[in-house]
Formats: sequence, structure tokens, C-alpha cells
Amino acid sequence: MFGLGVGIGWRAEIDLTVEGLPVDFVEVVAENLHVGSLPESVTVLRERGTPVLPHAVSLSLGGAEPVDAARVAHLGALAEALDAPFVSDHVCFVRAGGLDSGHLMPLPRTRDALDVLVANVKAVQADLPVPLALENVAALLEWPDGELTEGRFLAELVERTDCHLLVDVANLYANARNLGTDVDRFLDEIPLERLAYVHVAGGVEQQGVYHDTHAHAVLPEVLEVLGRLCERTDPPGVLLERDDDYPSDDELRAELAAIRDVVGKRRAARAAGARR
Repeated sequence: MFGLGVGIGWRAEIDLTVEGLPVDFVEVVAENLHVGSLPESVTVLRERGTPVLPHAVSLSLGGAEPVDAARVAHLGALAEALDAPFVSDHVCFVRAGGLDSGHLMPLPRTRDALDVLVANVKAVQADLPVPLALENVAALLEWPDGELTEGRFLAELVERTDCHLLVDVANLYANARNLGTDVDRFLDEIPLERLAYVHVAGGVEQQGVYHDTHAHAVLPEVLEVLGRLCERTDPPGVLLERDDDYPSDDELRAELAAIRDVVGKRRAARAAGARR
């Protein structure tokens, strides 16, 4: 997989900040960009040689309805315009019956739901010019009658589609807090050799529920989950997401430095263990 390093989500509100941060790659929300009129800041980053990865939020790959071909075409065209090594979306659905949830809805972890997801992913892959990575989502509920753990669900998805994984450790932490997901079991069950990169983000607890807001500082506990992932593998890339209530440039630099520190320390520890 393409070696990425440490990156940040590009947002129009912090475009000049992103240009000045010590990052190795950036990710853009695919639905916010238009191929014919890319933002100047994104063009500047590309001219520097900084990889720019399109990250979609609206394909609704787990939905029972066919995936919108226009959305797939837009994602593919954006990947080509940005010379991106791959694109990504989520293991979720966002619409049904003509209604849009405005949220990444978790899937029932059943064999039937997996069959629908696999069929949609294969259809999308056939129309994309680059590989597809899929991300685990944060959830506030689990559908009843689940037949697979989240880790096994993702592992079978990868096995059947040969997709890559985008592991969001903040979402994993949120699910551990809210749903009791076993972090170590999840990390042991997913095929880490298919890891594209990792998301890290902040959140906050409100009335006993942890919310993955992307608008708060990254908790030490989320970095600890990142560390547990890094104990198992050297991630090709780790990206900081921030979508609202943007902090100072120095705070963003500090969060990026903390991510680099976690990755670097685990990398050194694995190397030392291999020499013994």
C-alpha cells in the first residue's frame, strides 16, 4: 500500500493553515469538491507533491437501493484529477426510500446485509479507476440479531471484495465506550495487511454518551487505541480529522506531533523486539 505518513483533513475553513502544517498528505471530502474548479489551496498542495485523497460520505454502500452512478462517477473523476492512489467511503448506509439520513448509519451485521454490501462494493469497484478503502463508523446503537462481530464483518467484506480498510480509531473508541466493542478483538479480527490508512479525531462525552464530534481535541484514550493498532502493524498513514470549531495552528501542530510520537514509539518498540 502507498506509504503516506501523517496527514490532516483539508477543509476550506483552514486551507491556509493546512498549507503551513507539517503534513505528508491530506484528505478531502469528495462531495465538497468539483473536478473543474478545484480550490487553489488543493492545487498548491498537489503541485508540492502532497498526496490528496478523496474521501466520500454519500455512496451509501450498505443500502438496499443501487448506488447512485453519478456519485461514483464524480468520485472516480476526482481521483483522476488529483492523481490519488485510492479513494474511500464508509461501511454504512445514508439513504433509503428517497430519504437521506444526514448521518452515517451503521449496518446490521447479518449475512444478508453483508451480501448487499458486497454486491454494492463490487459494482462500485468496477466503475472506479483506483482501489477503494472502506471505513468503520461510530454508532449509537446496534441492530438486533447480529451474526458477526464488527471485526469479522469487515474481514469477510475484505475477503469477498479485496477492498482496503480505512480504520478510524476514534470511531472504534466511541463504539467501545457506547456499545462495549472489544478493541483488541476488533484489531485482531480485521486483516491489517489490507490497511490503507488510519483516522484519528476528537470527541466529547455528553450525558453518559460519547460523541465522535470531530470538533474537540483528540483524547489520550483515542491515541491509546492508535497505539494498540500500531503494536500490531505499521500503518501506511495516520490522518487527523477536524471538521468544526477549529483550534489554533499550534494546537493542530501539537495533535499531529502526538500522533507522530505514538506511531514512532510503537515502530521503535516493534523494531527492538524483532532484533531480540
